[in-house]
Amino acid sequence: MKEPLIPVAEALARVLAAARAVEAETVEIAQAHGRTLAEPVVAGRTQPPFVNSAMDGYALRAADARTPGAKLRVVGEAAAGRALARRLGPGEAARIFTGAPLPEGADSVAIQEEAERDGEFVTFKTAAGLGDNVREIGLDFRDGEPLLPAGRRLSPRDVALIAAANRPHVLVRRRPRVAVLSNGDELRAPGETLGPSQIVASNHLFVSGLVRSQGGEVVDLGVVPDRTEALEAAIAAAQSARADVLVTLGGASVGEYDLVQKALVQAGMELGFWRIAMRPGKPLMFGRLGAMLALGLPGNPSSSAVCGFLFLRPLIRALLGDPTAGLDPAEPARLGADLPANGVRQDYLRATLTLDEGAGWVATPLPLQDSSLVRTLAQADGLLVRPPGAPPARKGEPCRVLRLEALGG
Repeated sequence: MKEPLIPVAEALARVLAAARAVEAETVEIAQAHGRTLAEPVVAGRTQPPFVNSAMDGYALRAADARTPGAKLRVVGEAAAGRALARRLGPGEAARIFTGAPLPEGADSVAIQEEAERDGEFVTFKTAAGLGDNVREIGLDFRDGEPLLPAGRRLSPRDVALIAAANRPHVLVRRRPRVAVLSNGDELRAPGETLGPSQIVASNHLFVSGLVRSQGGEVVDLGVVPDRTEALEAAIAAAQSARADVLVTLGGASVGEYDLVQKALVQAGMELGFWRIAMRPGKPLMFGRLGAMLALGLPGNPSSSAVCGFLFLRPLIRALLGDPTAGLDPAEPARLGADLPANGVRQDYLRATLTLDEGAGWVATPLPLQDSSLVRTLAQADGLLVRPPGAPPARKGEPCRVLRLEALGG
């Protein structure tokens, strides 16, 4: 008797429960973009460290310009990196530029568009207010203040913040090593001569790109033929490379030529599960072989891609210590076409997404949904999620979608 199909949510929970964050390493801040923090980042300085001007104009005492038409004597100039070397007294102003330290005695900055200069004097068209156009000490952050949490993947904005906080190095998780193995006698590399029963291998390129997009490092094991000894050698190579995850493409089911699962079990893998209540992607396999996790993706391109988005992507993020790895990334949308009732498996329809000003995302399933189709996968902007047993739905009704761009695809 066959084991019952595992729901998608349960399968993902099992995968993430097996993940342990990889070790940390220190990198220079210039190399930190896209890396994931292993510890919180706190400021190493106060920013700004001094009171400064937010605008080009004139520094003055607000009490000297309480009404429009005030006329003050210009006694010097302050620029970024160069302070005025004297204190402002009553009736005095100083030319000042954005970022320049506010002179002692000044408490306001009048913008240059509201000032008329005449030799050593300046007249202001409007009244000055206390603190106008002035940046106080620590307006951005203060020394020791928490800035970014552990588990955050660093964007260019984050890197700039860490650098501004005077942190030249940052502690990040090392890149998880993901070995990718394509299996099948029918597979050939792009550009090779094809026999009458052969096809071009392409799934590994998708998986490799997805791994890198999520912060992982790829160990390419190439195309392995349907021979037990060849698969055993490839599995051993993944272990020798100290892969954190072995991703196999094809051969994970239990057919006569599906040898990957058998080879992994013979090598000592503890099989977690291999049949999921989803379409496409039912024959997904997951297990552990020593310190290495094994994720067997189906051989059909759409099945492989959908399983990659749903399981491999969050697994890599979990290995990097990302606390959001298991969050549901589905977003609300509306149907762009009528849909029939769904069966017992959770369905992921490849769909185009258009943005409607009034309705938000509109998801329209592509006409061909066969799991072998590569072009349909490339044309899709998202996956339209249909729960098991969903009733018929009409165009315009609410639905949930996974935007592929947001998933690294």
